[in-house]
Amino acid sequence: MTDTSFPDDFLIGAATAAHQIEGNNVNSTWWALEQRAGSFVSEPSGDAADSLHRWPDDLDLVASLGYHAYRFSIEWARIEPAPGQFSRAMILHYQRQIDGCIERGIVPVVTLHHFTEPLWFAKTGGWAGDNAAELFARYVGAVAHILEPVPWIATINEPNMVACAIGTLRRATGRAPAEPDDVPGAPLGPPDEAVAHGLTAGHHAVRELLHESVPGAKIGWTIANQVVQAAPGGEQHADRYRERIEDRFLRESVHDDFVGVQAYSRNVFGPDGPVHDDAPDTRTLMGWEYFPDTLEHAVRHTREVVGNVPILVTENGIATSDDTRRIAYTRSALEGLQRAMADGVDVRGYLHWSLLDNYEWGSYRPTFGLVAWDKDTFDRHPRESARWLGHVARTRRLA
Repeated sequence: MTDTSFPDDFLIGAATAAHQIEGNNVNSTWWALEQRAGSFVSEPSGDAADSLHRWPDDLDLVASLGYHAYRFSIEWARIEPAPGQFSRAMILHYQRQIDGCIERGIVPVVTLHHFTEPLWFAKTGGWAGDNAAELFARYVGAVAHILEPVPWIATINEPNMVACAIGTLRRATGRAPAEPDDVPGAPLGPPDEAVAHGLTAGHHAVRELLHESVPGAKIGWTIANQVVQAAPGGEQHADRYRERIEDRFLRESVHDDFVGVQAYSRNVFGPDGPVHDDAPDTRTLMGWEYFPDTLEHAVRHTREVVGNVPILVTENGIATSDDTRRIAYTRSALEGLQRAMADGVDVRGYLHWSLLDNYEWGSYRPTFGLVAWDKDTFDRHPRESARWLGHVARTRRLA
């Protein structure tokens, strides 16, 4: 590998998630949350980008831009809208998406759980329920036969974020006891232990199921890498935060076929808690520090924790209204990725978040997309960043 080129088999593409682009996911936990009076969400997902119907257009875009791979998720709430009742129509729908990727020469990367699940599952206790792993495996077993052409399968997206979010919600509503926080001002509170256990058990159960039913597929899960750093005097806080929010979940990947790295910004801790010394007007639309080197730090740290398990960058990007900034961020991130790879970190591909502007869990305001779309007609409008990344994909070289 030269200073600017990627290996011939290195995958470059883009990623999405079902609830964020499909629209009208009415049987899901998130849809219910969006409709609830007093909910923290500022707007409902509604039709989203209507990718439930316009997925062929999206795949045509992926192919025309020259991307090698496309990551998307199968929506459990559509597959199993009621306990034990499986929609054959929706199973065939996702099978057509997978086949559509293959027909266009696109490598499908499929996620089986991306933050949303059926509302009935939540009512049984969700991931904290006694039979959470079995219920998740039942759903995956129902779709396993359509996954035969899929070389990369992510069981669960960001289990660390799921466990932390539910832990925060349960403590805020009094359904779990408040916990003393020895990391003052930390962006994320401690994960709910029952939920973390359920997610881990579900991942392990499904990994074994898929190894038997989809031989040859690479099975893993994706982790929200926090890129935790310490300013002088903040080492103890940083170590504590990194362990409880990230490393404990990364270690569950040591027997996987790959681990998905997802990184956007960093968390710096001083002796009194988080340190924010970047200018507010330089931050992204998510309020995060503009720090493209986060990806290099994330894959290097992941390698330290999981050893030689291959890494697939399943998400990396920036929420911005300035597309030139998106290109600059992505170029810098890929340069850092190349430095890590040159030092021996085994990275197999890079999937940009996101292909489309999407529903960012409560709002459409943060624009992550390489492709914009019209809210009235749903027509897709590729940005220059989409074409720039396509050139990188076709040439496998940073120009």
